[in-house]
Amino acid sequence: MLANAWLIRTEQPSDLPHVETLQAEAFGPGRFARTAFRLREGVAHDPRLSFVGLSGEAIAGSVWLTRISIGDTPSLLLGPLTVAPAFKSQGLGRLLVAHVLKSARALGEGSVLLVGDAPYYGPLGFEPVPPGRITLPGPVDPARLLIARLDPDAEMPAGATRGGAPRV
Repeated sequence: MLANAWLIRTEQPSDLPHVETLQAEAFGPGRFARTAFRLREGVAHDPRLSFVGLSGEAIAGSVWLTRISIGDTPSLLLGPLTVAPAFKSQGLGRLLVAHVLKSARALGEGSVLLVGDAPYYGPLGFEPVPPGRITLPGPVDPARLLIARLDPDAEMPAGATRGGAPRV
């Protein structure tokens, strides 16, 4: 089987209907009740840090970063990360995450938080958040709360999270 050649580009406004369809298919109607979705409620994803992965002309996946605060520290929330079923397990999700982290780092951002699987996201630069260090506005499995410190020498942020934060 030949590897797919992906093109990653910044999401365009015309991509939004397709990206929202991917998200609905991946997470279903109950997605809005999830803590990570609640944290993003009323806060637009950062257009500088929202990307789609293309296979030819088809949008095969997408990733968003949304501004949040952790305590008094500006941060970003990763997600949703979506890959169309026909393109799963081909490396696109990992490529999108690596690209968005590299882009955020280049813009001087400090950290990216997410709720996800450590075995998947750990090799991409995410580490577990010590229990109680960062709290979210709803239930979350502490083992799934992960953070990527884009400056590895910076202290891990701490405190309650809320949607929205000033740009760095």
